[in-house]
Amino acid sequence: MKQLVTVIISILLIVPCTGQTPNNVGDSLPKSPDYADTTQWYVSNRKAAADVFYIISTETGDYPGIDGSPQHFADTYADSLRQPMLSEMVGVDTLISGRLNYYSPYYRQCSLQTFLDAKTEAARMPVAIGDVRRAFKHYLQSMNGGRPFVLAGFSQGAMIMLELLKEMDADTYRRMVAAYAIGIAIPRRTLDACKYIVPAKDADDTGVTICYNSVRDAQAVMKGWERSAVAINPVNWRTDGTPATLVTETSPLVPVDRQKADTMTVSLDRATGLLFVSGFTGTDYQLPLIGREGNYHSREIWLYRHQLRDNMARRVANFLR
Repeated sequence: MKQLVTVIISILLIVPCTGQTPNNVGDSLPKSPDYADTTQWYVSNRKAAADVFYIISTETGDYPGIDGSPQHFADTYADSLRQPMLSEMVGVDTLISGRLNYYSPYYRQCSLQTFLDAKTEAARMPVAIGDVRRAFKHYLQSMNGGRPFVLAGFSQGAMIMLELLKEMDADTYRRMVAAYAIGIAIPRRTLDACKYIVPAKDADDTGVTICYNSVRDAQAVMKGWERSAVAINPVNWRTDGTPATLVTETSPLVPVDRQKADTMTVSLDRATGLLFVSGFTGTDYQLPLIGREGNYHSREIWLYRHQLRDNMARRVANFLR
């Protein structure tokens, strides 16, 4: 079972196809996902009283189209592009859902190369956001059944999740247990502009947003995520900078019974909102293209998987009470 879990967790390690990012952003688009079609979802219905709605990270790189030109959006109907997305969906479900129901939509996510340039990112992201917006609406109307739900997203998925929070109405927010924005930074302007982004203060509060971004030091942070107005330590669930000890295996790519667990110190830097991690010995964590030495972006769920699963269950229990 341990090896099976490891195999399905190629999650969170983005391995994009090679290709140049074109100067123009007038990209051709794959077919729009139909969210009434069950093939456009990964679902684990455990008959629980609450759900997790999870938005996957970037599992797509630029790839050649029929005419050989580079394509920059995932085709959710193409098996070769669906498989990496499915691997993350299954992996995250296995790691953090516990006994909760789990819903994750395929969407025309932007390729990793998109994030090399802010202008290109701004031009392309509306496609991905639009898909998830429609998926979330379909989920609420046809799949959720009025249950409380946890919102969660990682990397590109977390960026999209913030857009859902910005657009959320009061009735929907009243059923939101918590929102987990994993591996990104939330700017002050975003926090100030959205009344439903409420920073978590501890392990128990509900209706809140949990955010963290793990690095070795401030020099390792990726561009644009140098400072976050929302941040919490997912090991001790404190916001005051108190260090926490985390003992866990470093890699989702090696069976856990073949790894020696690291003993790490995890501290929230209150000035920047970054999560400083010392004692990490893994060497296979750096993202291609946008990653930096000492940035633990690809490990944001794996390292804290036990804490995330237990915390989601805890917040759901508090909400239901």
